[in-house]
Amino acid sequence: MADVQNQSVLYAERPEWEDVIPLPQYDSVKPLAPIFYTPEYKDATDYFRGIVKMEEKSPRVLDLTENIIRQNPAHYSAWQYRYKTLMALGVPLEEELRLMDELAVKYLKTYQVWHHRRLLVQQTRNPAPELAFIAGCLQEDAKNYHTWSYRQWLLAHFNDEALWENELDFVDGMLDVDVRNNSAWHHRFFVVFQSGVRKGEEDRSEVLHRELTYVKMKISVVPNNMSAWNYLRGILDHSKTPYSTLTSFVAPYCEAAPTRPDDSSKDIVDLEDPFPSQDAHLPCVAAIEFMADIHESLGGDNLQVATELWSSLASTHDTFRKKYWEYRIREAQSRAH
Repeated sequence: MADVQNQSVLYAERPEWEDVIPLPQYDSVKPLAPIFYTPEYKDATDYFRGIVKMEEKSPRVLDLTENIIRQNPAHYSAWQYRYKTLMALGVPLEEELRLMDELAVKYLKTYQVWHHRRLLVQQTRNPAPELAFIAGCLQEDAKNYHTWSYRQWLLAHFNDEALWENELDFVDGMLDVDVRNNSAWHHRFFVVFQSGVRKGEEDRSEVLHRELTYVKMKISVVPNNMSAWNYLRGILDHSKTPYSTLTSFVAPYCEAAPTRPDDSSKDIVDLEDPFPSQDAHLPCVAAIEFMADIHESLGGDNLQVATELWSSLASTHDTFRKKYWEYRIREAQSRAH
């Protein structure tokens, strides 16, 4: 790790760097619109270009690249040359991973940080501690794309049953905290349907039934949650299950005040067709759209029903997307003639 106290001293003023000839970015060139860097950044990157030209790979290169990365964590060339230097020196990578623990949290949204960590873990081949580290990062930003992508890469690359063992429970926990977390829903689909068949999940019809029950229960609690409705559509499309098989479930969500069955009770939940929660804001736009898609897929006289549902969205329930619903109506009518 670089000497923090020495960071403010320019490399041009350090005796140990006298043997390196710094290379300016715009050597012999006068750009029309030059980028104005800080003196510290310009100094460090000038010496970095000098080091690269010399093809030097030494401990001081690690100091230099860390300096640059702390000033600009998206400097791809600094990351790449740092990795090559680590490999050339053959140093233990545990200290580098500890540095990445700091930088990943500090620069969560910087792709290069996660790519560098991926390269390191490929070398250490010790993925197990990474799951806890990722979980901690998701506490900072539960929807960060790079963090979720890294978790999926880790699981798929090593494909160790021990890594997968508690993944569904992990996603359950994330969705319990925020049922609208689209990243968590996407990860659930990846775990259940896009990463092979895990032990105990060989019966795919049973898995499909479990997931349908799960997502329908989540929708019943928070109906106006597009992430859950998208997950529902995703598993139906993946399993080639007709949307029309869910008509009885969707119907109550399309009404402003659905009539509950006579035998319904707050203490009894129909797991197949759970009713909207008592405080649900209805009708639900996603449900009306889903029902319109059902009628459109059935064709014939059902197209008129679909058109009426789209019209209600355009005029009342989802006026923000009025032009889109009018487009859907025109498309359906053109196919009907």
